[in-house]
Amino acid sequence: MKKLLSPRAMMILSMAIFGTISPFVKHIAVSSGELALYRALLALLLLGGYLAVSGQKIDFRYLGRELPLLLISGMAMGINWILLFESYKYTTVSAATLSYYFAPILVTLACPFLFKEKISRKQWICFIMSTIGIILITGIGDMSHGSDHLKGILLALGAAFLYAFVILINKFIKRIFGIQRTFLQFAAAIIALLPYVWAGGVFSLPSLNASGWICLLIVGLVHTGINYCLYFTALKDMPGQEAAILSYTDPLVAIIISVTLLNEPMTVNQLVGGAMILGFTLWNELEPKQQ
Repeated sequence: MKKLLSPRAMMILSMAIFGTISPFVKHIAVSSGELALYRALLALLLLGGYLAVSGQKIDFRYLGRELPLLLISGMAMGINWILLFESYKYTTVSAATLSYYFAPILVTLACPFLFKEKISRKQWICFIMSTIGIILITGIGDMSHGSDHLKGILLALGAAFLYAFVILINKFIKRIFGIQRTFLQFAAAIIALLPYVWAGGVFSLPSLNASGWICLLIVGLVHTGINYCLYFTALKDMPGQEAAILSYTDPLVAIIISVTLLNEPMTVNQLVGGAMILGFTLWNELEPKQQ
C-alpha cells in the first residue's frame, strides 16, 4: 500500500470510505445488533489474514495485563456500532454523523479527570459552541422534526459517548498497537455481540437477498477490514495533527451522500449546527501540544 499511495492519500481515502457506509447499511435488512456482529466477524477474518500474510504477530507476553482493557474497549466498540446504525433508522445520516462527531469534545472534557490535564478557555469555548451546534441539529422546540428525529440524535450521541470511551480506554493500552490491537478489539466485540444477538432469537442472515449480501460484504470487508488496514498504515507515518485534520473527510463525505444520494433534507439550522460542531472541534484539535 505504501508504494501505491502516500500516507496522506491513504488517510483521505480511508476517511472517505468511512463516510460512504450509510447507504450500504440502509440496504442490509438485518437488525443493528446483527449487522454489528457480522461486521466484526468479517473484519476479524480479514485482519487475521492480513496479520498472517504480513508476518505480524501479537505479543502474548503482555496480553494478560492489557486483556481487561481490550475486552472493555472492544465491547464498547460493538455497542457503539449498534447505536450508530440504529440512529440511521430514525434521523438523517447527516444529523446522526454530525452528532457522532461530538465525541472528540467529550474526550477533551474527560481528560482533566483521567489525566489531570487542565481545560483551557479555548477548550471551554469549543465545548459550549459545539453543544449549541448539537441543539441546533436536534431542533429542540421545532415540532416539525418529530420524536423519531430526537430519538435518532440521542442514539447518535450515545454512540459518540461510547466512541469517546473507546478512545480514552485506548490511551491506557500501552503494549498492543495498531492493527493487532484492533484485531483483539474486534474479537472482544464479537464476544459481547454474540449473546446479545442470540438473546434476540432472530437471525435474518438467511433471508438476505443478493443486494443485501453484497452490501454486507462491502461493510464488513471494505469499510471495516480493508479500511482499518489503510487507516493504521497511514496513521503510523503521519503527524497526529495532520491525521486529525484529514479525519474530517469522513463527516463531509457522509453529509454530501446524505443530501445528494439519499435525498435527505437538511435545514439551515442543522447546517449551521453542523458547521459549529466540525469547526469548533477542529479548532480544539489544532491547539498546539506542550512538549
